[in-house]
Amino acid sequence: MKIVVGLSGGVDSSVTAYLLQQQGHEVIGLFMRNWNDASVTLEDECPWIEDSNDALMVAQKLGIPFQVIDMSELYKERIVDYMFAEYEKGRTPNPDVLCNREVKFDVFLKTALSLGAEKVATGHYARVTSTFDENGKEIFHLLAGKDNNKDQSYFLCQLNQEQLSKALFPIGELTKPEVREIAKQADLVTAEKKDSQGLCFIGKVSLPEFLKQQLEPKEGEIVEIFNNFPEFSKEKPQFSSKLEELKFLSSKIKYQKSDGKLIGKHQGAHYYTIGQSKGLGIGGHKESCFIISRDMENNILFVGEGKNFAGLFRKALKIDNSEVHWIREDLRLKNGESMEVQARIRYRQPLEKATLYQFEEGFFIEFENPQSAIAEGQFASWYLGDECLGSGVIS
Repeated sequence: MKIVVGLSGGVDSSVTAYLLQQQGHEVIGLFMRNWNDASVTLEDECPWIEDSNDALMVAQKLGIPFQVIDMSELYKERIVDYMFAEYEKGRTPNPDVLCNREVKFDVFLKTALSLGAEKVATGHYARVTSTFDENGKEIFHLLAGKDNNKDQSYFLCQLNQEQLSKALFPIGELTKPEVREIAKQADLVTAEKKDSQGLCFIGKVSLPEFLKQQLEPKEGEIVEIFNNFPEFSKEKPQFSSKLEELKFLSSKIKYQKSDGKLIGKHQGAHYYTIGQSKGLGIGGHKESCFIISRDMENNILFVGEGKNFAGLFRKALKIDNSEVHWIREDLRLKNGESMEVQARIRYRQPLEKATLYQFEEGFFIEFENPQSAIAEGQFASWYLGDECLGSGVIS
């Protein structure tokens, strides 16, 4: 089989290419250049040149064709501009999830198919299997990677059946130490290379510094809330329907400046996210202060002391119906239906017991236990066992 591997210059994609070659496939290595604006990164921190060189050396070692394709314009349009717009609105986007949906398994996949490839492979710690339904239609299943510490199915939670049908994740059955050992045995230059950090398309860079390229600093106030807001202390109201209850549980607390005490200044509410504790410059507390709410209109950050501050937690979240994505379309809920699942609201978060509810007014996820720092714009994903069924953007 002819397979294009997204060679990133890291150990995971290097071993992906090696394993496929060992299996007898015709492998082509493609490196995506996603960013070429050095003005927002320190020159010595911009990794793409070093990464492309490492990818080239791996390709040469394996004796496979190698090409660099420039996707920086596409990245700017589909990922970076979207990021700026979301942060400006006070939401917290996840560029890695978007990158897989919009770039790696869209334009990159189409490029690979145009080269005559049947499949695209990446170094994700995830697995794809398939079964046939009673009509003989093949259904593809996105499964978590075997290495619990590295499972990256969350980053692939926006893929569809067509994309999964063309995707291969050869290292999904392996652990990270096993991958490094294979790279070492194969004498690949990336065997000991550290994992990349930072934004998926740029590398290591301070997010506020990056956002300042387009979002102007704007001084605002930091207000500390001391008491749990009345919603948490009063008895749970009686609800006439499950929908009414979910609307209540998923609603965000609207704090006023008069609810707390002014304790500091910040450079722009759009640079911060719910649950953030670093970079606030707040001292004089036993525990760290966490952002519990942002008033974008008045540019105010509200904080509470301690990671267990009740204002950080919510028991449910809402996703607009237009933002609900099912990988398993055959399991999509109809209005009025519910499903018990496990769900997460961020990468590396352990899966939590939850129930999905589909209504005409929206899609809700109610957790068994309240969740900390549910941020608008992030992706919530849901699972049955180790299969990711779908995801959506938190509203």
